[in-house]
Amino acid sequence: MNHASRRIRLIMDLRNSGVTDTAVLSAMERIPRENFVEESFLDQAWANRALPIRCGQTISQPLVVGLMTQALALTDRMRVLEIGTGSGYQAAILSRLCRRLYTIERHRDLLAMAETRFTAMSLHNITTLAGDGWKGWPRQAPFERILVTAAARVVPQELVAQLSDDGGVLVLPVGDASLEDQMVVRVTKSAGKLSSEQLFPVRFVPLVEGVSKESVY
Repeated sequence: MNHASRRIRLIMDLRNSGVTDTAVLSAMERIPRENFVEESFLDQAWANRALPIRCGQTISQPLVVGLMTQALALTDRMRVLEIGTGSGYQAAILSRLCRRLYTIERHRDLLAMAETRFTAMSLHNITTLAGDGWKGWPRQAPFERILVTAAARVVPQELVAQLSDDGGVLVLPVGDASLEDQMVVRVTKSAGKLSSEQLFPVRFVPLVEGVSKESVY
């Protein structure tokens, strides 16, 4: 089965599993996941599973990508912050759904590879930063939406502070990465007040403070 056939099957599976937002499904169908996986896993590029990438990180399971993206309720006028660029796959999908995406990655080598992919795919509305995801990107705040693609022990208050006060939404996995108790949480900020809801259980790598100095090359 070729990539096109596998892509069609995956999109159908996602729809049947709760990803019902047609804009999200369209973005996921248009972004070639095979561009973001390691060469040794190309045959699994369109499988509904997380796959390892460099620096001990992963490219998330498509179902989780779809559900978390859907939970943001994006429009094409929004400014969005992503914490954890990784391979760039989630960022590429978000870029198809918002006006401007800002994405932070602590591993400089991962970020460089993601930037190469963004350029090759002509994704020109993505701005990148090698930095500490716990701190967010204060100079570019506020953001209408923030998505975190690693598990935080608690909801980072620095990110909450960078949310728009007019219905800003933060979606992130919360929980101890060493235990099977992570939960995707959606935090909404309006008129200085916060509300939160638990969405679904997940397993993510931990959100680590600081910027990595290691190289994978």
